[in-house]
Amino acid sequence: MIRVGIDASNIISGGGLTHLVEILNNVQIDKVGIDSIEVWASQNTLSFLPEKEGVVLRHHPWLDQNLLKRGLWQRFKLTAVARDHYDLLFVPGGSYLGSFRPFVTMNRNLQPFDQDAIDRYSWSPQKLRIQLLSVIQKYTYKQAEGVIFLSDEARKITLENLDRVSFDTRIVPHGIAQKFFKKPRIQKPIGEYSFTSPMRLLYVSTINLYKHQWNVIETVAHLREKGYPVVLDLIGNIKNKQAGKRFWDAVKKYDPNNEFIFYHGSRDQDQLIKDYHNADIAVFASSCETFGQILLESMASGLPVACADRSAMPEILQESGVYFDPENVSSLIDALEKYIGDTELRNKMAHSAYKRARNFSWDKCAEDTFSYLSQITKQYYSTN
Repeated sequence: MIRVGIDASNIISGGGLTHLVEILNNVQIDKVGIDSIEVWASQNTLSFLPEKEGVVLRHHPWLDQNLLKRGLWQRFKLTAVARDHYDLLFVPGGSYLGSFRPFVTMNRNLQPFDQDAIDRYSWSPQKLRIQLLSVIQKYTYKQAEGVIFLSDEARKITLENLDRVSFDTRIVPHGIAQKFFKKPRIQKPIGEYSFTSPMRLLYVSTINLYKHQWNVIETVAHLREKGYPVVLDLIGNIKNKQAGKRFWDAVKKYDPNNEFIFYHGSRDQDQLIKDYHNADIAVFASSCETFGQILLESMASGLPVACADRSAMPEILQESGVYFDPENVSSLIDALEKYIGDTELRNKMAHSAYKRARNFSWDKCAEDTFSYLSQITKQYYSTN
């Protein structure tokens, strides 16, 4: 049987933490050929992880400290532990500078492999951080026995940006929690909305340069000028100072009286689910995603989805939405006008997206992930 160690030293919050929690909650160890799983993480991360038979949670004080300390722990202390206790190391965070072999990592962030996304940043500490991350992750991938991708498009973009590929790959999409699911509601014609009881558009995402919230804000302003009673709810914290300025400049320019642009900051999951279930149309305008978990949440919530035609999004949504160019306001206006004026289209796309979301589950994600780790381990030791 196989002993797997998991380096979760840089899994702190967001999608990475959700993924780790869900695959550990849902894995059936006896079905995937693994004897034991040991997870190394900070105290905060460990507080979210399940305690179950076959899964051991480990901690070291350096994991609660800064990036340098965590890097030194990974490079030296984890390597020593892994040599004595594990057959394979799984590094879901995407960066590994230790010397233990074999290990499998994950592609969780497409920015380090997407030059267009990097070029959006002016010279800043954040751009330097992404460039450094690009160097580290490219090195990590080249040393890995296997890399898990969340979508075929993410794999394609990443491999195009590597000058040497010697590792195995596997696509394992994320799942979606059952509590997000809500059957599509009966769609109302636009005539049943008013400026006092408006149609609510919802855009959930962190505010960053490749998320294009300012274009969505401008779009909604133009739609209201055309007489459509729509408002926009935006959820997500500001991740970049430059993006934050563009965001607030757009709010002040297009809605100086705070009439139709409502920014709610970050939300806990229970409130977020309520926001999805109270919305009329979901908008997702990102141009750089490995997968698009927010897109999947919108689909599961029974919403008609207007989506960027970039990156992995068409692979996830397929024919179950209306697409637009996220950098072109006219394209955004056209896409949303199609929905606003066509009740039957909204109904059709909401039901289609909801049905497609049923194809994604954390059970399958967990089984496919650990089965792949088992496969790579056997392949490695059979040839070494």
